[in-house]
Amino acid sequence: MTEIAEELAREGPVMVITSAPGSASRLPLAPGKPEVIEIKSWWPGKSALVARSFAAVLFSVQVFFAVLKHARSEDVLLSVTTPFTLPYTVTLAARIRKAASALIIYDLYPDTLVMAGFLRATSFLTRWLRSANKTMLRWLDAIVIIGRDMAPKLLEYPKMNTSKINLIPNWATMSVGHREISEVNPFRQSCGGKFVVAMSGNAGFTHDPVSVFEAARILKDRPDIKFLLSGEGVGWTKIKEMQAASPLPNVTLIERVPDSELENFLAAGDVWIVPYRKNNTGVSVPSRIYNIFAVGRPIIICSEADAEAAILLKEENIGWVTQPEDPRALAQTIAFAASETAAAKAKGQRAAQVASRYTRQISLGAYRDLMDGLLHRQLVRHRESLREVA
Repeated sequence: MTEIAEELAREGPVMVITSAPGSASRLPLAPGKPEVIEIKSWWPGKSALVARSFAAVLFSVQVFFAVLKHARSEDVLLSVTTPFTLPYTVTLAARIRKAASALIIYDLYPDTLVMAGFLRATSFLTRWLRSANKTMLRWLDAIVIIGRDMAPKLLEYPKMNTSKINLIPNWATMSVGHREISEVNPFRQSCGGKFVVAMSGNAGFTHDPVSVFEAARILKDRPDIKFLLSGEGVGWTKIKEMQAASPLPNVTLIERVPDSELENFLAAGDVWIVPYRKNNTGVSVPSRIYNIFAVGRPIIICSEADAEAAILLKEENIGWVTQPEDPRALAQTIAFAASETAAAKAKGQRAAQVASRYTRQISLGAYRDLMDGLLHRQLVRHRESLREVA
C-alpha cells in the first residue's frame, strides 16, 4: 500500500490514513509524497482473538470519522480488507461524503473466517457479514482482486457484475532472475541437505504448517532431504512447540530473516512450500509466491486445484499442487521432486521467467489507470451535481 500511495502521489495529492506507528507526515510535506495521518490505535497479539476483534472495530470506527473529516465529493477512497471491519466503515463514510470508493480484496470475508474455523458457514455472524457484503459491494465503485479465483465468489452476490472487478496481482519485491543453487549459501549450509525443502512467511490461521512438519516426520529417514522452516504467526509458534516436544533431525528452524537477507534465504531452497488449509479457493492469495518465482524456485502448494496459485503453477509448469491438510500426499510430492532435481531446476528457471510478468511497474501502472478512471468519473459527477444545484 505504501508503494501504491507513493506512485499515485506522483500525479496528484494523496492522503493516507493508517495506524502504523510513527508514520504521520512532518510538515512541510515533501513534493510528490502522500500526506500520512496516523491514527493512534491498540493492537493486541494475533492470538488474542477477542481483544484483536474489538481493536479492529475500534480502529475502523476511528477511520470512519477521519474519512468524514477529510474526504470530499470529488475524491476516491481506496481501502483494504485488513482489518476485516475496515471496508464497511470506509465504504459507508465514502457514501455519506458522496466520494467514490474502491476496495482491494486481499482476503475475502467472512469466507476467510469460515476457512480458518472461527465461524461456521451457517452461523448468525457469517450470515450477517454476507448481508453486509451485499450492500458494500453494491456501493463500491471498483473492486480489485489479486487472484482470478476471487471473481466467481464475488459474482455469487446479487447485482454484482464483472465491470466492477479489476484483476491486479501483487508483485515481486526483488529483482527477477534465476539464482543457481549455491552450497556455500549460509542458510543452506545450516541444513546440510542435498535437497532443501523450505517454508517461510506468515503462518496464520488459514495456513497449515503442521502438515509440513508431519511431512518432515514421514521423510526423516531420507538423509538427502532437509527442511528449512521459518516464519511468524500462530502456525510458526506451533511448529516451534512441535520441534521442541519431538525434535526432528531433518528440520532446521530459523526465525524470520530481515529483508536484507531475504534473497539469500529464498535462494537456499530447492523447492518452497505454501501450505493452505482446505477451502482456500477465492478466499486468500499467497503474495509470497512472486518473490519465490523471482529467485527462480518452484513451489509446492497445498491447495485445491482451482485456487489462483494452483492454477498458475499448472498453467506454467512451475511447481506441484497437492491436497491441503494431507501430510502423506505432501511427503510423496516432496520425495518425487527430490528424485527429479533436473526437472525441479527447469521449473525454477521457468518460474523466474513468469515472475517478469508480475513486476512493480506493471501492477502500479494498473492501479494508476484505475484511479485515474475513477477520479475522472468522480469529477464528472461532481460537476453535474453543481450544475443541478445552480
